[in-house]
Amino acid sequence: MTITSAICNSFKQEILVEGHNFTGSTDTFKISLYSSDSATLNKSTTAYASPADGTANPTSTYEVTSTASGYTTGGNSLSSTTPVLSGDTACCKFADTSWGSSASFTARGCLIYNSTNANKAVCAINFGADKTVTSGTFTIQFPAQTAGNAIIQIA
Repeated sequence: MTITSAICNSFKQEILVEGHNFTGSTDTFKISLYSSDSATLNKSTTAYASPADGTANPTSTYEVTSTASGYTTGGNSLSSTTPVLSGDTACCKFADTSWGSSASFTARGCLIYNSTNANKAVCAINFGADKTVTSGTFTIQFPAQTAGNAIIQIA
């Protein structure tokens, strides 16, 4: 079991069939954090699965525990910008997101998913190493909305 960075295959198919709206207020995208490389997140992930007990350490899905950590099960809602073309590549960007000023947890990776559309997975990301915050702010900074950089790209 491991977290592998990838655009989810189900997402690739869904954008051609039922769509995911990254503009406006139609769809809500969220980012959930995972505390261990023992979580299984990869191109085959189809949806966010809420842990049976969000306060367990670790949770059944290895999502960061919600007990006194500054993290809420299911993660943060994301604000997206209107997708743009960068050359021949469609790119999406989200505004940076943070967890509290007194957060204390360790995250190894994340899942971006569409909570409006049955929690369908968009992409999984492995941070490359554990990232820890102790009584501080945990921030995810998204890269530029350009080909070769954007978090979601369709070429």
